[in-house]
Amino acid sequence: MATIADEAGVGIGTLYRHYPTRPALLAALTLRSFQLVLQHARAAALSDEPAPAALEQFFEQTIAARDEFILPLHGGPVIHDEKIVALQTEIRNLLEQVLARGRRDLTIRPDATPIDVIITGAMLAQPLPHAPDWDQLARRQARIFVAGLSATDRSPPGSRPTRARRKDESVRAADLH
Repeated sequence: MATIADEAGVGIGTLYRHYPTRPALLAALTLRSFQLVLQHARAAALSDEPAPAALEQFFEQTIAARDEFILPLHGGPVIHDEKIVALQTEIRNLLEQVLARGRRDLTIRPDATPIDVIITGAMLAQPLPHAPDWDQLARRQARIFVAGLSATDRSPPGSRPTRARRKDESVRAADLH
């Protein structure tokens, strides 16, 4: 906490007044991170662009804001907080709206899920340690991912997960952190 206060340019007393424990600070940073992702998801859902373009914009915003994220999929702690759970649910719902729009106009494959988009976004926001130009590489990977979402007659290996299976997988993934 002393290092954090020093790097933030505040006194340790100020930091402890706002965040009395390390878990309280991490919870606040995680909440802020999900609020930022929510803004990106909301912009994608409200976009007049076709779903693939809206998803590319979501990824672009995610890559650009990567230094601001403390998320469970980004190496941050798993925090069981009602506000965070509500934000995660809203993010999934907004991304589902984008995918559903793409399914309706046949630009997005029928088996794509919000979790696919969220996991990819989290991976793109986490630079590889020795990548020379992560932003350029991440943007390329985002374009490849979105191209892979295009509607085709082929489904990827494995079936589209059911809501119960996605919840079970989310719980297991949270337990790993």
